[in-house]
Amino acid sequence: MDQFSLITIFVALFGISFGSFLNVLIYRVPNKIDISNPPSTCPKCNNRLKWYHNIPILSWLILGGKCGFCKSKISAIYPTIELINGLIWVSLYFKLGLVWYLPFVALSFSMLLALTMIDFKYYAVPDSINIAALIFALIAPSFTDNLLNAIYSGVGFYLLGFTVSKLAKKDALGEADIIVAATMAALLGYPAFFIAMFLSAILAMLPSIFAKDTMVPFVPFLALATYITYLNKEFLINLLEVLMYG
Repeated sequence: MDQFSLITIFVALFGISFGSFLNVLIYRVPNKIDISNPPSTCPKCNNRLKWYHNIPILSWLILGGKCGFCKSKISAIYPTIELINGLIWVSLYFKLGLVWYLPFVALSFSMLLALTMIDFKYYAVPDSINIAALIFALIAPSFTDNLLNAIYSGVGFYLLGFTVSKLAKKDALGEADIIVAATMAALLGYPAFFIAMFLSAILAMLPSIFAKDTMVPFVPFLALATYITYLNKEFLINLLEVLMYG
């Protein structure tokens, strides 16, 4: 096995393992439960899980998607989050290579994944996870540029929300949206940030049309658009230039 393959496996395992922690955040943070105490228990029978019940993906497969004690069904969303996070980390490794700031970029996208799931389920965007995503996004060789991009986009979003709120006489953008925008700008820079914003609107359009009276969370589409744009930034910027200038 060559070095590239070996590193890919390690990155995937770290990503999957951190995905297990994301499951904890996704459930406990919006429900205001301490993330470290109590230890993991079955929500049905309240038995404390053994260490071998918590092996990411593998335990769920071996137990047939059921609790090791009461045999109640365990949602497939848990191993799915672990797998998705592992794939995100590997894709970022393929994009960036083994650079020192890879873990911080990966952690920022992991936080965005957690925000996505929380917003879908609870229609909430916890500040703790949101700010963590921003902090991780700032840590890179171009820290100053990232910080300035975050400030510019944050201020811009605030002014946009303030203006729209005054015109529409209702809240248009919240604090959470401003922080997410700052994270996007820190990760992407300009003009990729604007590409991601446009893409997020396109991605959200169809669900919004079919949702009718159901509220559609926007953060998941911001996060997905940021991920797509990050991986394809050069291509999308070139495409934008071709469309604008021919």
